Amino acid sequence: MLDLLNRFLDAASEFLAQRKGLLPIIGLILVIINGGLQFIPGIGILAEANILLHLGVIIAVIGFLLAWAL
Repeated sequence: MLDLLNRFLDAASEFLAQRKGLLPIIGLILVIINGGLQFIPGIGILAEANILLHLGVIIAVIGFLLAWAL
């Protein structure tokens, strides 16, 4: 199990090292989608709790930190 996790982290770091802006762009897209969902009535908990906003900000910050480290 630990070997599988190690191989996954190696593959993920190799993938993200070549695409440094991918995670911040995904985070930005999630924030923009959340802004659009605010105007659609009946979406429910997804828009009320701003789940995509929080997820997008977390992904973008992690992406900036990884891009700086790699």
